[in-house]
Amino acid sequence: MNKIHSSLIEVTLLPNSPLSLSLTSLNSMQKIQHRHVEVRGLKLHVAEIASGTKVVLFLHGFPEIWYTWRHQMIAVANAGYRAIAIDFRGYGLSDEPAEPEKATFNDLVEDIVSLLDSLGINKAFLIGKDFGAIPAYMVAAVHPERVSGVITLGVPFMLPGPSAIQNHLLPEGFYVSRWQEPGRAEADFGRFDVKTVIRNIYTLFSSSEVPVAAETQEIMDLFDLSAPLPPWLSEEDLSVYTSLYEKSGFRFALQVPYRTLNVDHGIADPKIKARSLLIMGEKDYVLKFPGMEEYIRSGVVKHFVPDLDIKFMPEGNHFVHEQLPEQVNELIITFLDKHSI
Repeated sequence: MNKIHSSLIEVTLLPNSPLSLSLTSLNSMQKIQHRHVEVRGLKLHVAEIASGTKVVLFLHGFPEIWYTWRHQMIAVANAGYRAIAIDFRGYGLSDEPAEPEKATFNDLVEDIVSLLDSLGINKAFLIGKDFGAIPAYMVAAVHPERVSGVITLGVPFMLPGPSAIQNHLLPEGFYVSRWQEPGRAEADFGRFDVKTVIRNIYTLFSSSEVPVAAETQEIMDLFDLSAPLPPWLSEEDLSVYTSLYEKSGFRFALQVPYRTLNVDHGIADPKIKARSLLIMGEKDYVLKFPGMEEYIRSGVVKHFVPDLDIKFMPEGNHFVHEQLPEQVNELIITFLDKHSI
């Protein structure tokens, strides 16, 4: 096991610590295996538990990593599925490409398909959180034969392109706009250590309000130093995220998703044939993006994803799968069982 992973698991499994892993036994966490798989010239970090032909591939968002799926991986493995979570290229323990600034979402799509090929997997359920929803649906659009179903959390169907997020309808200090500006987030984040940046983002983005900085502020300035960690995120969890981002840094994360979000990938009039599920917390700040809640609640999203079920969780925030894992796991497993062959 990679040295970072060894220390990572040691930190996570401290006896008598207030772990957010309350739903997962220590033995189950220890059963998650870690390896690197060569994909398109890069070594991607793969976490995996259980085996068999029914496969679930988990795709993280930002500032997340494979570990964000710890509760879900063990739950679906216990339900009879092979659970795989990756660090995307440039994240965590996966290799970074030689020229990160040239990367786009297409790289993630091709990595996913190539990874399935490398692992000998014909089809998989794809579960994407935050920006991980985008490549999940892109794979379903371009390679429908490889997808058993799609579940997304926090972000509905959308494709990269000029209309992906209507930045111009939000104030200049909208976090996406700020992070798309070359050098700005680097300078903002660079004022702090990695642990502080991750703590700040997790805490800020757990709110129901869209993070928007004033003209004289940066996004990190929005953080209240007296604010505690969310109750579902322990100091041990934070240490795991920190160790992984200390390894990779934020260079690739700022390119994909943020600085490639407006790049059109030429998927014209997409129709997703895969059975799909969207899980949204009603207190998720993403619902306050211009037009987002109407897009979901009015059913317009079903123009692109006809076979879509939508579940709202009244108390859920943007990190609903970590915040309310039991409820999310039940929704996921019900969907998987219904649509497994």
